[in-house]
Amino acid sequence: MAVSLDKVERSAPALVSLYKTADASVERRGLSGERVAVYLVIDYSGSMRPFYRDGSVQALADRVLGLSANLDDDGSVPVLFFSTEVDAQTEITLEDHEGRIDRIVAGLGHMGKTSYHVAMDAVVRHYRESGSTAPALVLFQTDGGPINKGAAEARLCEAAKLPIFWQFIGFGDPDSRQFDFLRKLDQLAVPEKRPVDNAGFFHLGRDPQKISDAKLYDLMLAEFPSWLSAARAQGIAPEGPQPRTTVAPRTEHPVPLPESRERRGLWAGVTAWLGR
Repeated sequence: MAVSLDKVERSAPALVSLYKTADASVERRGLSGERVAVYLVIDYSGSMRPFYRDGSVQALADRVLGLSANLDDDGSVPVLFFSTEVDAQTEITLEDHEGRIDRIVAGLGHMGKTSYHVAMDAVVRHYRESGSTAPALVLFQTDGGPINKGAAEARLCEAAKLPIFWQFIGFGDPDSRQFDFLRKLDQLAVPEKRPVDNAGFFHLGRDPQKISDAKLYDLMLAEFPSWLSAARAQGIAPEGPQPRTTVAPRTEHPVPLPESRERRGLWAGVTAWLGR
C-alpha cells in the first residue's frame, strides 16, 4: 500500500532518496505489501530547543515521511507536538514538507515539560476515531523521561490491547539516566504487564542527523514485524501479509500554550476531544 515512486518524484523530489532507502528496509523486514498507519510524535519541551535549531527535528520528519510513503498511500503523516500538554496536532505531506517543522513551531509558544501520557492519549484517541483497520506504528521522539512515569507506563500497558506499536526514539546524551525509563518500558513483562511487547527504544545521540538513513530505517522497523506477528496471533491486529519475524538484534545506537491552527483531516477528532 505504498505511494508510487512517480508520485514522490513529482510531489517531493527531495525525498526520493529517502523513499528508496526506506523501501529497501521495508523489504528487508518482510513488510512489503503491508498497510501501516505511521504517526510522528515530537517532544516540544524546553531542552529540545537545540534540536529544532540545528534541523534535527525537520530531518526526522522528512525521514518519517519517506518511510510512511512506503507503508501507506495517502502521502501524509499525522504529527503531534507535546510538552506539558498537547501543543499542536497537524500533519506533514509530500507536497508541503520543506521547512514544515519551522512553520509549525513558529505558531507555538512556551516550551513546557515532558508528559508522555497526554501525547499517548491523543494518538490512541485519533486512531480509534479515524476508523482505521491498519496496524499503527508510532514514532515517538523525545530527549528525556516523562514527568509522570506511572501514567506513561499505564497508558502503554492499556494500549497493548490495540493494534499500535510505540517506537521511542531518543535524542541527546545516550548515557543520560533520562533514558532509563524508556529502557524500562521496552522491557515490561509479558504477559504480566501487557499481552504483547508493544514498544521499542533506541537513541540517536547528540547529533541525530549523523546516523545513516539506512541504519535509521532499520532501527525504526527492528521490532515492528515481531510485534505484528504476536499481535495477530492474539487477535489484536488484523490479519494481512505475514511479515518475516527474523530481524537483526536490537541495537541501541550510540550516537496552557497557543495551539497550532493547522489542523486538517483526521486530526479534527483529536481537536474536539481535547476541548480545544
